[in-house]
Amino acid sequence: MGHATHRRVCHFSGRVQGVGFRYTVRNLAVQYNVYGYVRNLPDGRVELLMEGPDEEMQDLFDEVNRKMQPYIRNVAQTVISATGEFDHFIIRH
Repeated sequence: MGHATHRRVCHFSGRVQGVGFRYTVRNLAVQYNVYGYVRNLPDGRVELLMEGPDEEMQDLFDEVNRKMQPYIRNVAQTVISATGEFDHFIIRH
């Protein structure tokens, strides 16, 4: 995977399911050097888990927020050490 040293887990809440959120994130993510997944959670939130260079993750995060801002009420983020387990970015079902 390269030089990823961090894993970023973002939980988006608001009206984030049923509005194309996951597909938008996936389509944006493939433009960046990040790996991981996006998925709906049973409680109505969307989880974005990514690993990659910090700057790439921040750029993707900023773009998701900009594009999906009308649907997002809150975002919680956690940063931990990367595991290197991913080699692409997917939508998890």
